[in-house]
Amino acid sequence: MNPYVLTILLSSLGLGTVLTFASSHWLLAWMGLEINTLAIIPIMARQHHPRAIEATTKYFLTQATAAAMILFASTTNAWLVGEWEIHQLSHPLATTTAMLALALKLGLAPVHFWLPEVLQGIELTTGLILSTWQKLAPFALMIQVAPTINSSLLITLGLLSTLVGGWGGLNQTQLRKILAYSSIAHLGWMVLILQFAPSLTLLSLLLYIIMTSSAFLALKTNNSLTINTLATSWTKAPALAALTTLVLLSLGGLPPLSGFMPKWLILQELTKQGLPLSATLAAMAALLSLYFYLRLCYAMALTIYPNTLTATAPWRLNFTHLTLPLSIVTILALGLLPLTPAVTAMLTS
Repeated sequence: MNPYVLTILLSSLGLGTVLTFASSHWLLAWMGLEINTLAIIPIMARQHHPRAIEATTKYFLTQATAAAMILFASTTNAWLVGEWEIHQLSHPLATTTAMLALALKLGLAPVHFWLPEVLQGIELTTGLILSTWQKLAPFALMIQVAPTINSSLLITLGLLSTLVGGWGGLNQTQLRKILAYSSIAHLGWMVLILQFAPSLTLLSLLLYIIMTSSAFLALKTNNSLTINTLATSWTKAPALAALTTLVLLSLGGLPPLSGFMPKWLILQELTKQGLPLSATLAAMAALLSLYFYLRLCYAMALTIYPNTLTATAPWRLNFTHLTLPLSIVTILALGLLPLTPAVTAMLTS
């Protein structure tokens, strides 16, 4: 793609998100989301591959449907209540429709079916943008709308997403689909706590972006797309393979790593709010996710490259990739747990 065109598209992507962040009026927020969607579509379709075009079409139709639902919800609220402000969304029909539209934009269960298919059809760098940056604008709206939404709906969406994210990733062999189900599960954790502690949702989102960026960049550097090709990682770059294994365990939420912090704090908050059953279900669903992360770690660190595979074995890593962003996000994905007391002090102050 022409670098000038790519610069314009990435600038539009940033503009759309910032516009949604800065808006207090539904129409302005909707415009930001539309700019965001239209900017990423050419980036997704730049491969000119049938799978990429199919994924782009699916993404466009899904996002257009969600945008239409948001417009319908805001217009309904303006008609029934007389308010266009985002935080004045008060009618039950409008709040429920807006929440489901934002769930569709993010890929929360039960409206998650597009996300694994779309991620599978695009390349890893675009998948990284889709899994991180594209979640920011809908989350900004969701945080503003959350106080007026029925808490049972949010808890149901959250628990369903954690379960579907854990269950769906068990039988996958494609790494992009596994990361898509991982994304659904993490978003479920964020929505689960959204109404009780929005600051915890933001903390979870930040750590999710750091860990997912690290995972995507590591796979991009290794040039791995399936579990079978992960087995070559150890031969190509042992240090990177070891660190990627730790990043995957961090995504799973194992204690010595950064990923444990949000899960720990969310379970603690849910218990404080008198929701021990929800906390137990979320913790059990996290075990499902942990299983497929461990499966990836096993393939990466404990198996030998299969001779039956048709792909050629790339024995030497080609260091044409920019490794500084990977280094930074990997360090953050592994070493932030000791900062938990400082984070809790900031959240409570």
